[in-house]
Amino acid sequence: MSRAARRPPAERRAELSAAARDLALADGLAAVTLRGVAARVGVASALVSHYHPAMDELVASAFTAVVGAELTEVRTLLAACDGATARLAALLGTLLDGSRDDVTLVWVEAWALGRRNEALAAAVREQMDAWQELILGILDEGVAVGEFTVADPAQTAWQLLGMIDGLNAQALVRWGAGGDRAPALARAVEGMLGVPPGALA
Repeated sequence: MSRAARRPPAERRAELSAAARDLALADGLAAVTLRGVAARVGVASALVSHYHPAMDELVASAFTAVVGAELTEVRTLLAACDGATARLAALLGTLLDGSRDDVTLVWVEAWALGRRNEALAAAVREQMDAWQELILGILDEGVAVGEFTVADPAQTAWQLLGMIDGLNAQALVRWGAGGDRAPALARAVEGMLGVPPGALA
């Protein structure tokens, strides 16, 4: 391999981090290895280990970059909606329409790999908390204005997050033929929240 062009350390480190993120999104989190990142950038593996001596932390960073970007995107989408019911409908629609399977794969691998990578496990917990907080905010808003009837919004937010994650994980192997997963879950959530049938369609 040819010698990599010299770059400022901060720039090189950022380049390698971006490569790890892109690799995770394209091929899954398991593809974020020393050799994999080096090959994507076109440098020697030793250069990657020089700037990122702890691969567990680079994997965790790649995970956070991928799922954090999705969370930011979804927050922006929901901010444009009018009211809690519309926000929840948009959330279910965008997370369950099959367009985010690449991010779902990163999540699924993170849950498994996190058992042996504490840095990744910590990142997963942090991002799960962030998603639960987003959903809880919608539920609290809906309860406050009388759109939703929920006894325990925090627990319901965790339950809803688990249902979304489960359906998306199953769809990675085309369980239930994949496709649009939102309608069936929307009907179940309408019952959970006491909203009229079709309100989350």
